Amino acid sequence: MERLIQANGQPHYGIFASPPGLINYRDYDLRSPMGRKLGALAKWRRFHQFQYFGLISDELIGGCALANLSLAGIGFVYLFHPASGRMIERQFKLPLGWGTRFSQQPDDGVCELRSGANLLRLENVGASREKRLLVELDDGTRIEAAFSEREPAFAPMCINTQAGVNGWVYAQKVAGVRCQGRVQCALGDFDLGQMGAFAHHDWSAGYMRPQTHWNWACLSGAVGDLRVGLNLSCGVNETSFTENCFWLDGELIKVDTVRFDFDRQQPLQPWQIHSHDGQVALRFEGHGLHQERMNVGFMASNFKQIFGRFSGVLRPVGRPEVLIDQLWGFVEDQYVKW
Repeated sequence: MERLIQANGQPHYGIFASPPGLINYRDYDLRSPMGRKLGALAKWRRFHQFQYFGLISDELIGGCALANLSLAGIGFVYLFHPASGRMIERQFKLPLGWGTRFSQQPDDGVCELRSGANLLRLENVGASREKRLLVELDDGTRIEAAFSEREPAFAPMCINTQAGVNGWVYAQKVAGVRCQGRVQCALGDFDLGQMGAFAHHDWSAGYMRPQTHWNWACLSGAVGDLRVGLNLSCGVNETSFTENCFWLDGELIKVDTVRFDFDRQQPLQPWQIHSHDGQVALRFEGHGLHQERMNVGFMASNFKQIFGRFSGVLRPVGRPEVLIDQLWGFVEDQYVKW
């Protein structure tokens, strides 16, 4: 489909075989819970968008995110070296999004944040189906990473669901793809291709609930010769449809609703993650985390992204089980008011 919002002002809902060309949110017929039509200012204020690019390998873990929250532009980047336990991380918060730009084309365009000599840039290239990450920091850190969904063929999860009484959330997820590139930083000099690194990617936007919470799990890696990716979530996209799935050599396999069982006050303690249909049974053990906390009254966030190892089993229907043995990945525990 060319546009997510139809001529009648309502979104297309469901799980799509391919991404929409444009998230044309300004064409959405946004109304109050009591049915009053809302104007351009409310459409701008309520619309939020974020994009995330993650790197996974035994030698280096990394993540970079950009978010457009209307009243603020937010970005973070971190790198974690499992062998030494050392970590580099930076956070940026720019009022009204000054110094940022965000494309509303999920498969094409640039999202970036500039702050002084620092640049966080995520580029999606429609013709080649490539996702590219460029980070340049004033301390000399440089990250260049890229992957393609074309060679070998990969089927992303593309979904749009209702959110609350008057909202919707479009999400596009990828995990279990090999990536190429280079990382230069105080932790060392890393060639992502030589390391056999994997990547995952998240592009999300919409009119999310004014207060929302989610848990999320993602892993990427190899089980023998099989490329495996996983995307599970609880709290955002469960209205009629869910984004839960895993990938085997790029083939998307749908999963039912999931339960995250963990101690919110001790997020580095083990997590248990199970799907209702029995296709996923995993244990996650955290090795480190990136966290942010903000509370300025009208906006608040309590965010924890934990990186560590998954063990357990995936049970695709009608196929042999896939044993997961200490594969690196991420989980999140996030509360936000916006």
